[in-house]
Amino acid sequence: MAEIKFFRYKPITAGMPEAAGGCPCFIPIDKMTLITTDDKVFELRSGESLLEGLERTGHEVEYQCRSGYCGSCRVKIVSGRVAYDEIPLAFVSPGEILTCCCRVDEPIRVECKLRAEEGWSPDDDLFAAYE
Repeated sequence: MAEIKFFRYKPITAGMPEAAGGCPCFIPIDKMTLITTDDKVFELRSGESLLEGLERTGHEVEYQCRSGYCGSCRVKIVSGRVAYDEIPLAFVSPGEILTCCCRVDEPIRVECKLRAEEGWSPDDDLFAAYE
């Protein structure tokens, strides 16, 4: 199966010799990593963890330690692969990843929903309708 990689490039023009034909050179500055969830597709920012990206884009994801100790940020991965710089202390089953400490190096698809805008919250008065 072919692998597609996405890169952003910036031109290098400073100090270019005229003999180069006026064609700017390009170097990669950021790998663009696309994250697909149940509701959205977004780009993970440079230096951003998957957990931070999911939070930024309004997804419902649990967390506690942000270090791979507790496992509460666990989500199912549908496609793609992630890596870990250090082996997490929380147990990770096949088909699951810890969003707080995994490193995303390629486009992935995970099972994660957007936060519900409406509905019950712990601050709601459950008995207000009966007063």
